[in-house]
Amino acid sequence: MLTLNKTAGVFKPSKRKVYEFLRSFNFHPGTLFLHKIVLGIETSCDDTAAAVVDETGNVLGEAIHSQTEVHLKTGGIIPPVAQQLHRENIQRIVQEALSASSISPSDLSAIATTIKPGLALSLGVGLSFSLQLVGQLKKPFIPIHHMEAHALTIRLTNKVEFPFLVLLISGGHCLLALVQGVSDFLLLGKSLDIAPGDMLDKVARRLSLIKHPECSTMSGGKAIEHLAKQGNRFHFDITPPLQRAKNCDFSFTGLQHLINKIIIQKEKEEGIEQGQILSSAADIAATVQHTTACHIVKRTHRAILFCKQRDLLPQNNAVLVASGGVASNFYIRRALEILTNATQCTLMCPPPRLCTDNGIMIA
Repeated sequence: MLTLNKTAGVFKPSKRKVYEFLRSFNFHPGTLFLHKIVLGIETSCDDTAAAVVDETGNVLGEAIHSQTEVHLKTGGIIPPVAQQLHRENIQRIVQEALSASSISPSDLSAIATTIKPGLALSLGVGLSFSLQLVGQLKKPFIPIHHMEAHALTIRLTNKVEFPFLVLLISGGHCLLALVQGVSDFLLLGKSLDIAPGDMLDKVARRLSLIKHPECSTMSGGKAIEHLAKQGNRFHFDITPPLQRAKNCDFSFTGLQHLINKIIIQKEKEEGIEQGQILSSAADIAATVQHTTACHIVKRTHRAILFCKQRDLLPQNNAVLVASGGVASNFYIRRALEILTNATQCTLMCPPPRLCTDNGIMIA
């Protein structure tokens, strides 16, 4: 197992461990590869991921370790816990990705690693491991912006030409941007407070959905989506945020506070204490999911209109890419499909496994 030594406040794998890691590969040296091959490493939040991808977009090998089960027990992501889990798993995950690809570390063309944004403690583990590996292999290091990687993932699975509009919605981020080229982004809007995935997770925790027999193994967002199928989304009358704001920004804190007030009121009406499951939990889940979808669609609609009015996007068949963990919510995705159909646009989403954090998008 990888051990980490603390030096000047930064955790780094020991040189001996890195050498042992490299010697664990038994591939024939000097193999000639016609394509450039990149190892991508992702540790920005709570998933330890790595992948090997060639320059034509072929995924040669990948591996991922999810921390979801641990964080469900703690009621959310605790940065030091996430950091320790990354330390314990990063060597194994990188080794599994390389082994699956049948690529020797010496045959890599470069190593790409997420450097921002994300949890500082988590990012530090991936960065330290990568820099040690880069030093030993004498390979180029490519720093990757996490959100740019999400935005460009669609070009791995679909033929998408620039420019296109991208909506990135996850547990840690929420933004709308015009993608004009690789590393050429025009930011149109962002969340003024928290991300939609974070808000959904907090509502799920407040509803104690981990105690619900159907949701006990699900993340907060997945639990909301699952339970919402059984509820009435119009049971509670809630107006989406920023209705009068003439921009493309988002806000989710106010919605969270409104839902909390509803939960408190329902607990009083049903005579139950916090931590018990409300009989109206499904209706609350359906309401918060529907309101979130309406808010996201409204702000995205403004971005589409803005881009078309200024000829930043083609008038017909413009592409909207939705990515990030929340984009794998099928209710929200369906709402975006209705929007794109009405505005003569095309909605494209990476496969669900590429919507969440992964090493492939980094590579």
